[in-house]
Amino acid sequence: MRPLDRLGSIKTKLGVLVAVTVAVAAVLPLAGSRLGLDPLVTVPATVAVALLLTQLLARGMTSPLREMTAAARTMATGDYSRRVTASSRDEVGELSRAFNTMAADLEAVDRQRRDLVANVSHELRTPVTALRALLENLADGVVEPDPEQLRTALDQTERLSHLVSDLLDLSRVDAGISALDAQPMEVRPFLEDAVREATLTGRPVRFTVQVEPSDLVVRADRARLHQLTANLLDNAARHSPDQGTVTIRAHPGEGGMVLEVSDEGPGIAPAQRTAVFERFTTGTGAGQDDGGTGLGLAIARWVTDLHGGTIEVADTTTGCRIRACLPEGRLP
Repeated sequence: MRPLDRLGSIKTKLGVLVAVTVAVAAVLPLAGSRLGLDPLVTVPATVAVALLLTQLLARGMTSPLREMTAAARTMATGDYSRRVTASSRDEVGELSRAFNTMAADLEAVDRQRRDLVANVSHELRTPVTALRALLENLADGVVEPDPEQLRTALDQTERLSHLVSDLLDLSRVDAGISALDAQPMEVRPFLEDAVREATLTGRPVRFTVQVEPSDLVVRADRARLHQLTANLLDNAARHSPDQGTVTIRAHPGEGGMVLEVSDEGPGIAPAQRTAVFERFTTGTGAGQDDGGTGLGLAIARWVTDLHGGTIEVADTTTGCRIRACLPEGRLP
């Protein structure tokens, strides 16, 4: 029972508590004297009733504090699931709501930390295991160091390198390192260079570049924009079928440039379209493991955020289309 929860100030609650106690202390002895009761009976009865009312009215004022104390003790042991009742409108109620928000944030951070350790361990284990097996076979003479074996070792090493680079990029995000060197740059040569690098992965897909107008110029950080483009192209190529086409298109819009990367893969379900930009989240659309780390789109969102833009999964009838808007007017 919290009869004073509707009051919006703890000072008002204390005032009501004092007023009720004083009223009881004044009325009960007067009523007892009119009824002819002995003061030895009315005084203890008045004190008992006053204490009872005080406990009843003050319970709702102090119970959130006791709940927060108990919840803080459980949080110290690593359990962030406890919440406190925040029904009052006073300062204690505001503190309770802030405490619940903090507990939820800590729970989310702890869950992300656990997911980070699990996912990084998984992503590192796969190429390391493959490299170890290959090197053991080479050392034992089971296989000859032919170009195919060396290419396999190089592919696994490149996968490790990409993962480490992604983790370093995300560490910059967490550290708040967000300096931009925004300069005017021609879009078509930039995208053609990005596509040329994407073809080096050897995936059996075709890349096409569409820039309208052909002499489009955007003001952006070249290194960061390269991260954005490379991750979007890699994501699209990984999800495209063999001999599929990946299209990267740039055109003016939103006061700057709109960059779209489309593929012919299974697409992303509408329910996953927001989650795929979170770390270590993949949206294959078919439920299979695509070999990605789940970091590429998180980095792409970081780059667009740095440029004051937005990124989203756009509606399309086939495949997947990622649209990044870079509003040139908001760049530093």
